[in-house]
This record gives sequence, structure tokens and C-alpha cells, in this order.
Amino acid sequence: EVQLVESGGGLVQAGGSLRLSCAASGFTFADYAIGWFRQAPGKEREGVSCISSRDGSTIYGDSLKGRFTISSDNAKNTVYLQMNNLKPEDTAVYTCAISPLTLSLAVLCRSGDAMDSWGKGTQVTVSS
Repeated sequence: EVQLVESGGGLVQAGGSLRLSCAASGFTFADYAIGWFRQAPGKEREGVSCISSRDGSTIYGDSLKGRFTISSDNAKNTVYLQMNNLKPEDTAVYTCAISPLTLSLAVLCRSGDAMDSWGKGTQVTVSS
């Protein structure tokens, strides 16, 4: 059974930083995409960032690259999301997801509909 455990969310002031972590276990596929999605109240889920285990390529949601950085430690099966210069509109539940690389990273990371397994999420709240 695939398990994804997120940590690192919390309350931060605008302009601050947070680092989210997602520890993955129980998966058997060799090549996979793992990444972060977020959903704010009343809004649709959106892809934040994903990374490919095959070649380390990354993809970011619109306007997030430059403030957010995704990285991974394959030895620990852990993916990180460094979020800098946070804004109140970044407030959301951030959830980690993983999928075998059966589709392109762009497709998998677009909305998350094609992702295979999900964590429970961690709340990020940015105060103004």
C-alpha cells in the first residue's frame, strides 16, 4: 500500500517561508512523478509542482516558479517543497501525490486527476 506523509505546514506571515516534506513508501514502480497540489476553500485543486524520478525534471504551476522550489531525496523517497515569499493567496491545503510515469509530467501535474495515490494534506496559512 502506498503511503504519503506530509509535514511542514503551518501559519506564516506574508513574505515568509515554509518547507513542506512528503515521505513516500510502499510503492513499487521504478519511474514515477511525485509532487504537490493545493486546494483553497471554494477553489479547484491545482498543481503546484512535480518532479520526475526518471531524470529529475520539474514542472511548476503558473506563476509559482521563482518562489517555490521542488526537490527530492530519492534515497529517502522524500520530496520537498520550499516556498518563499509566501502570499495570502498561497493559503490552501497542500497535498502530496505520486504516480507511475505513464503520462507526461505536465499532464500528471496539471490537476492531479491522473495521479495514483495521495497523502492527507497539510494546511498552509499565510497571514497578511
